Amino acid sequence: MGSPSSTPTLAALAELIAVVARLRDPEGGCPWDREQTHASLVPYVLEEAHEVADAIRHGDDQHLAEELGDLLMQVVLHAQIASEEGRFDLAAIAAGLSAKLVRRHPHVFAEAEAADSAAVKQLWEAIKTEEQIQRQAANTTEAQTSASPLSDRLAGKVRGQPALAGAMTISKKAAAAGFEWDGIDGVWEKVHEELDELKEAVDEARASGDRAHAQEELGDLLFTLVNVARWCGIDPEAGLAGTNRRFLDRFSRVEAALGGDLGGRSIQELEGLWQQAKAQIRAENGSPASP
Repeated sequence: MGSPSSTPTLAALAELIAVVARLRDPEGGCPWDREQTHASLVPYVLEEAHEVADAIRHGDDQHLAEELGDLLMQVVLHAQIASEEGRFDLAAIAAGLSAKLVRRHPHVFAEAEAADSAAVKQLWEAIKTEEQIQRQAANTTEAQTSASPLSDRLAGKVRGQPALAGAMTISKKAAAAGFEWDGIDGVWEKVHEELDELKEAVDEARASGDRAHAQEELGDLLFTLVNVARWCGIDPEAGLAGTNRRFLDRFSRVEAALGGDLGGRSIQELEGLWQQAKAQIRAENGSPASP
């Protein structure tokens, strides 16, 4: 394989840029691609990023290469849109990224030292904090005297993240700043408190039809469960993704057992088939049956 700067790599990137530009061409391009804006493409950026993560979890190189291509397409398309408006292009994106990587890795490109990954992370965070302070100072005088610098940084950091990932980011940063329980028992107490409040809010919503409060309480419970995940050192996103896969595997077996038609079946029958599906999967995976 050639290096990233090899001729075949550059040629392939140049071809991709040309293809995307042709799709956006007002004369003979694709109507759908021509209509897209940065805002309209947001759902697709998120979807492609999640599909990349899913391909990684499944360990399928062919699928991963394809999904990374789809994600790269989003980057090139956004660059093309901005280029048409004279704001920036893919070259500016790449140059800015290279400069940022060099700046944030002084232990590689300069004289700083970092003995292990923990030291690298600490150095990285210090540099990012300094960059944020400089940006704030360049924007407004008010930003220089912000009374909530951590909150301001986190608001910008999580703005583009999925809610679950954003919750974990906020939880970690707030805990590192000292906003933390004394032990995990306090986290569990908060879980039960939020669960009780959600139950009460749901009952209110069923009576009044107003779901706004219930939605707020659901968010509070989910955020607290993210804190449980942080305390236990587990990834809530990976956990939920695994649950989705397991549910679909079991559900497909229930559907197959009923010939694809669930209509008119009792919950008792469906639950029985669900338990059978779980047992089948355990047996296939070589796991002992639960009592």
